[in-house]
Amino acid sequence: MIHVPHPWWLTALLALALFSDALMSIRPPTFIQRCLEGVRFPRDWWWTLIAIKLLATAGLVAGLKYPGVGLATTVGVIAYFVCAAYAHYRARFLKQEFWLNCLGMLTLSVAAAIPYVV
Repeated sequence: MIHVPHPWWLTALLALALFSDALMSIRPPTFIQRCLEGVRFPRDWWWTLIAIKLLATAGLVAGLKYPGVGLATTVGVIAYFVCAAYAHYRARFLKQEFWLNCLGMLTLSVAAAIPYVV
């Protein structure tokens, strides 16, 4: 059975980080632009990342009340950042943006998933 995560604040922190990232991506600062250009993600598709992050934020917030939704969303966020890490690796774009942004968010996502399964 899936329980409400304890500590709940890891899920809330991940939701806040994704929400902040989505807001910043509306008018991306230089480090986000460098990251997306570095992995050769088409500029015409940048808006999809905003939508994905906002939907993930909503799922994580809903998951604080409905644990199954929270676990499913957290697994989806982990998959998103695994794909992002692979895109960085494949493009050989392993600069600071990869280590701090991509792997940092992947680590936070995994940490937020652990309370759901233990």
